[in-house]
Amino acid sequence: VQLQASGGGLVQAWGFLSLPCPASGRSFSNYAWFRQAPGKERKFVAAISWRGYSTYYADFVKGRFTISRDNAKNTVSLQMNSLKPEDTAVYYCAAGRGSYYDTRGYDYWGQGTQVTVSS
Repeated sequence: VQLQASGGGLVQAWGFLSLPCPASGRSFSNYAWFRQAPGKERKFVAAISWRGYSTYYADFVKGRFTISRDNAKNTVSLQMNSLKPEDTAVYYCAAGRGSYYDTRGYDYWGQGTQVTVSS
């Protein structure tokens, strides 16, 4: 499975961005988004089960971000609304069958896309 995250950029606070991540190859994996700010560890943001029936979010994005998947297009997306400067980070999409919240639960990673939120 190869993942290609895109859609990052520079946005003002309270703005929005949508991050698509198409995957090559057939996958029955769960998908997730993590983020990593400079000098910080990679953190869980959101995950979705392989059928798309269940979603999981970090507390700091609940109510603002929405994860979704289109299995027909083999794509997972992250819609980010009401962005804050503290959301600034490189965002990574991932696929795997392990723990939703842990980086060790994912075997495949996209290359990351930079999101910068100005105040």
